[in-house]
Amino acid sequence: MAKAGLPVAVATVDCMSGCTRPSTCAFRSPGKTAYLFGDLSAQDLEALVTFARLYLASADGALADARVLGDLRFKAIARIPA
Repeated sequence: MAKAGLPVAVATVDCMSGCTRPSTCAFRSPGKTAYLFGDLSAQDLEALVTFARLYLASADGALADARVLGDLRFKAIARIPA
């Protein structure tokens, strides 16, 4: 269980090919759209937790309205269909 109380697994990896936008984070789940965010800082943590909650609640990983993510929506590097 993650610190924010979400049922997610967090893992580090050597490379996510985000060198030009370091500090990257990916969200993926079987049968859902996957997302990759970059240029992240500690100020993005709250928006990442919000995204995780919305992502978990979504049947297919799609968000109806990304504006609730604030500036995080501008840090998306990739959206990969399921």
